Amino acid sequence: MGTALVTGASSGLGRAFALELARRGHDLVLVARDQARLETLAAELTARHGCTVEVLPADLAVREQVEQVARRLADPQRPVDLLVNNAGFGNRRGFVGGDLTVEERALDVMVRAVMVLSHAAAGAMRERGHGAVLNVSSIASFAVLGTYSAIKSWVTVFSEALATELAGSGVTATAVCPGFVRTEFHDRAEMRTSALPQAGWLDAGRVARDALDAVAAGRVVSVPSARYRTLAAALRVVPRPLLRRLSGTITDRRR
Repeated sequence: MGTALVTGASSGLGRAFALELARRGHDLVLVARDQARLETLAAELTARHGCTVEVLPADLAVREQVEQVARRLADPQRPVDLLVNNAGFGNRRGFVGGDLTVEERALDVMVRAVMVLSHAAAGAMRERGHGAVLNVSSIASFAVLGTYSAIKSWVTVFSEALATELAGSGVTATAVCPGFVRTEFHDRAEMRTSALPQAGWLDAGRVARDALDAVAAGRVVSVPSARYRTLAAALRVVPRPLLRRLSGTITDRRR
């Protein structure tokens, strides 16, 4: 089944991708900052599925470490057939009164690293005539929920542009845009989610399965679950002034 490289693989949705990819028979390259957690996950996957797992610790906010991962993706002797750009984090604080260094780190991890790694992977894949890039975006990319929405909007549109450029090459690009997923993501961002109904939550394993199925089907933008697909369709047609008001209300409640 080839080799997949997953960023942000030590926890949350990244871990779910690693588990599902191993179950499907892929070998793996796991990227995250926490080497100990990566090694624990690698041992679990090898024992459970017999796959080969490489651990590559890297902080994707650090330029030199992003380049290290890019070199691994471009290595012709060890081809990577699927790149999953999953690493990311949320921030509940507003932009104007918030910490600018946090905003800059978010751009480094969720925009610059996605761009650099996609460039390395897509170039190598196109030379071989096959491969796929899966970028984890968000339902927030269709809304106006602070700089996180702006970042994820970039990820979605970038994925569409990349898919257009790669058309006919044997290489695909997909953006997956989930809603609320049960992971550590919201706790780390100190977001209040207690008011969200149970029906609003998605299972990380199901999101990973749906996203990988979308890649296999060659879909460019995938929104997991019927309820979030309905929401995404609505967000695309809601007048922007109304969307801004609704998004502002949601942002205030989450803080």
